[in-house]
Amino acid sequence: MSHYDDQETRDHAARAEALATVLPAAIGRARTAPALARLLRDVDPAKVTDRDALARLPVIRKSELSAAQKRQPPFGGFTTRLPSEFDHVFQSPGPIYEPGRRDGDWWRLGRFLHASGVGRGDIVQNCFGYHLTPAGMMFESGARAVDAAVLPAGVGQTELQVRAAVDIGTTCYAGTPDFLKVILDRADQMNERLSFTRAVVGGGALFPSLRELYADRGIVTRQCYATADLGNIAYESEALEGMIVDEGVIVEIVRPGTGDPVPDGEVGEVVVTTLNPDYPLIRFATGDLSAVMPGDSPCGRTNMRIKGWMGRADQTTKIKGMFVRPEQVAALVARHPEIARARVIADRQGEMDVMTVQLETAAQGGDYDATIMDTLKLRGQVQLMAPGSLPNDGRVIEDRRNYD
Repeated sequence: MSHYDDQETRDHAARAEALATVLPAAIGRARTAPALARLLRDVDPAKVTDRDALARLPVIRKSELSAAQKRQPPFGGFTTRLPSEFDHVFQSPGPIYEPGRRDGDWWRLGRFLHASGVGRGDIVQNCFGYHLTPAGMMFESGARAVDAAVLPAGVGQTELQVRAAVDIGTTCYAGTPDFLKVILDRADQMNERLSFTRAVVGGGALFPSLRELYADRGIVTRQCYATADLGNIAYESEALEGMIVDEGVIVEIVRPGTGDPVPDGEVGEVVVTTLNPDYPLIRFATGDLSAVMPGDSPCGRTNMRIKGWMGRADQTTKIKGMFVRPEQVAALVARHPEIARARVIADRQGEMDVMTVQLETAAQGGDYDATIMDTLKLRGQVQLMAPGSLPNDGRVIEDRRNYD
């Protein structure tokens, strides 16, 4: 398979030389955004020419971005354009607002789709959400970049999804890893045969058993690591040896809670600098854990590789493609005085994520489903626990899923 462009196969000297040019330019552009101008006011962009210099700059955390957006809506002064100069404004849980543009492949998903073998002649059934959040538009933008057609399917409505897949002959699924199985199971129930040969997934963990299940049905599955704030960060290739960092970002692995890079191979927090001139986040802490892998990918791409998503630096956990945060659990408890403590448990049932909400209370009953949906944005099984029965370990979210 050919590479997307020559950037992917540069030798390390050429990559370092390019960084010495693009990094000062990125810092200079970032300083035109009001919030970043304040944050970087003592920084001389001309001196930020390598990773060592970058590592001396402050880290931006999502909590700071959220607070800035409350003070100066909608983007908190972190963009170099006015809100009206963007084509889209999206909302993610928090709420946090992200900009978007139609120009080019603004989120850089085309590189991932190309590495996954998607291109001209394919019809992508895009099952990422188009409502408020950016994932649907992100993957549609990537499909356009590789000249693939798109069925903007969105989420849910599985019977209609199957009918469309059969009638149109969609060849590639795009969406969260779990939802493809829902579509395949419904197709089996309807005695229909689908034409999917590729699946490009994100928004949740692709468990090995699920990848194998899809492979047994003739579907090659690849995953990317992307966020609403940063776009594509890293992606799999046919080598299936870790994730290759995208050419439009600079990734550091730092000791959680600090900005200090850890030695290669050590697990730490993923910090990303994006070279997007419209939304130039500098050293943005994702809260995700990963580690650098040694050497280059056997597929010929030479950029840094990371091991992929290895959990959260805090307790925030992604369930069914949605983040559940400790502050949301606290809001749930605050709604009901009879609840002393709560614990959210993420687990797997078959090949699907399931959520259990344990509530420590002396009450013998109660209807908590509406509050759980309102605060956690997901449905889950409720377990009432006797007072004092939950572990006194400070943990409010527990992930029991096996990622091996």
